[in-house]
Amino acid sequence: MADGSAFSITTPIFYVNDVPHIGHAYTEVAADVLARWHRQRGDDTWLLTGTDEHGQKILRTASANDVSPQEWADRLVADAWKPLLDTVDISNDDFIRTTDERHERGVTLFLQKLHDDGYIYAGEFEGFYCVGCEEYKQPSDLVPGTGAYAGEQVCAIHSIPVEVLSERNYFFRMSDFEQRLLDLYESHPEFIQPESVRNEIIAFVKQGLRDLSISRSSFDWGIKLPWDTGHVLYVWFDALLNYITAVGYGVDDEQFRRRWPSVHIVGKDIARFHAVIWPAMLMAAGLEVPERVFGHGWLLVGGEKMSKSKLTGIAPSEITDTFGSDAFRYYFLRAITFGQDGNFSWEDISARYQAELANGFGNLASRIVAMIGRYHDGAVPERGALTDVDRAIDDLAVSVTERADAAIQAFAPHDAISTVWELVDALNGYITEQEPWVLAKDPATHERLATVLVTALRGLGTIAVLAAPVMPKATEKLWASIGAGGSIAEQRIDRAYEWSGAETVVPLESGLFPRIEQPAVASA
Repeated sequence: MADGSAFSITTPIFYVNDVPHIGHAYTEVAADVLARWHRQRGDDTWLLTGTDEHGQKILRTASANDVSPQEWADRLVADAWKPLLDTVDISNDDFIRTTDERHERGVTLFLQKLHDDGYIYAGEFEGFYCVGCEEYKQPSDLVPGTGAYAGEQVCAIHSIPVEVLSERNYFFRMSDFEQRLLDLYESHPEFIQPESVRNEIIAFVKQGLRDLSISRSSFDWGIKLPWDTGHVLYVWFDALLNYITAVGYGVDDEQFRRRWPSVHIVGKDIARFHAVIWPAMLMAAGLEVPERVFGHGWLLVGGEKMSKSKLTGIAPSEITDTFGSDAFRYYFLRAITFGQDGNFSWEDISARYQAELANGFGNLASRIVAMIGRYHDGAVPERGALTDVDRAIDDLAVSVTERADAAIQAFAPHDAISTVWELVDALNGYITEQEPWVLAKDPATHERLATVLVTALRGLGTIAVLAAPVMPKATEKLWASIGAGGSIAEQRIDRAYEWSGAETVVPLESGLFPRIEQPAVASA
């Protein structure tokens, strides 16, 4: 089906100091839905995710658990991070770890080039360092501590005291790229999204860029600098390079040209690394900058950003065990405007599950399949003469397909889903108004019955194809009932209104979204 353009997309690589929560899963799902949609458009699509395993925080966490940092990373990847991908149905094409030999080889090549070209130099540095962020902080990034940390300066993100570090380090000449970055932002306004994140990044760079300390000599858990093995690479400089080491930088030029540049989906709190440091690094190496950096909002619980230290993190399985992975994926992309913060609540996901999935889409599918089985023994009849109301459903299917596709191209999956639900609601209304159960009682209206049922079925097929990237399990189950074989993922999503279903409909073995009378509500 690959007859479109190339589309390469990445998630951040996640830090393995602890297990994932729903904020990590939200990022994964958002990138996955975009990737699945592009695959169904026929685009040459690539989805990369992975784990960030170096740095002082990992070393300290491993030591606190009496294991080596490699053992700690191996355990977390095997027991928590890779299982997360199965929990929320991520269709990643690759999974990179910063401890992979291919990554270390690519990083070494990149570092040596920057060093040889004069972009790295040795110098003294002292600054406020947050181990939680693995980042030196500007004074504006610090806030007065409270409680046990009263009287101290703490990181605004992690609420823990910063450390004053003084080291002889190697520096990247990031200040050389200040104007080039500003020119990039101006000439390509779509490079950073949404607008709120773009404005914040531009304001930050206009304050002036300092050169970046990129090595540490006080610990050894990291990639050694090729010209000075007494230093290991700063973890962010290491981690950002995963996006190119995973696609063959310095090793496989053909793969690299095919997969780079990528779109980066990241949380807004790390957008600065991806939209400032990362493009400056690439410019220094003579490489293309990313296609786009999209900084999505935070998931809030009780109005606060989820935090492992504050014990407000919710494991994805707490939700999927009750509602299933499809509902998890649907809820977080439907209920939250992509790019803005969003509050999670058990009451909201339960209400949306019942109203929009079980009663809306699920009940619609069950009714249409059941009526074709009841009134036509499962055989899909021919449509008769169309009325204006039938044509309105057909026209809406075309409109919804085009508008949903446009929303995905604009990185607005929430708009795409709400657009698809226009057709769900319209079809439910159409069936209620046309009353096929009444038409079935009179032989004189059997042709009209056939027209209504096929019109409804065609619309249902369109919904199934459009919803497939969001809810792969439920739509695959529905496709087995109404499709013409194969997988629903093989159907062209940009032509979802072109019905290509089966000549017969197979009864659904069970509802797409089983009713949950009393969903288990975990404490946040």
